[in-house]
Amino acid sequence: MAPAIEAVEKVKVASTPVKPPVLNERILSSMTRRPGSAHSWHDLEIGPDAPTIFNCVIEIRRGSKVKYELDKKTGLIMVDRVLYSSVVYPHNYGFIPRTLCDDSDPMDVLVIMQEPVVPGCFLRAKAIGLMPMIDQGEADDKIIAVCADDPEYKHFNDIKELPPHRLAEIRRFFEDYKKNENKEVAVNDFLPATAAYEAIQHSM
Repeated sequence: MAPAIEAVEKVKVASTPVKPPVLNERILSSMTRRPGSAHSWHDLEIGPDAPTIFNCVIEIRRGSKVKYELDKKTGLIMVDRVLYSSVVYPHNYGFIPRTLCDDSDPMDVLVIMQEPVVPGCFLRAKAIGLMPMIDQGEADDKIIAVCADDPEYKHFNDIKELPPHRLAEIRRFFEDYKKNENKEVAVNDFLPATAAYEAIQHSM
């Protein structure tokens, strides 16, 4: 090849745009499936031992001032708001999958355990009681549970086994956490584990 022609060919090669590498097919397939991925409310099993022991999706970790909640459309955990008062959630808080209460939400659960856990994870919880609550005129009862796999709490079977201070702490949090939003919440007397079982069974 003549030197002039060879030089022209080199210029052509150098100026030819380089095609980006093909996206890994496995990654691409995963991305296209994402909109149809598992929904934490609808697709996660409640567990074979419900209503006594059940799966619980954690929305809010213990010690948080951020109120997270389930986005019903996507199944993801979204930020609802930062609490208006100085209180923090005394225990991990979430919901029971595949349940539906009269307020069109899944059943709420407060899970007592040693450590805070990551929002969006799920764990096995054991119901030990029910906290009847009225939130702005509507029933919004909470299941009180312990983590079924926490060696410090898994042996608890009923809410009466908890120290009185622990119950007072829970009650006070729910009575106070909406006061600065001018929203009225009333907490009634705690009920035993059997009442919790009935409430969960009714919502299933």
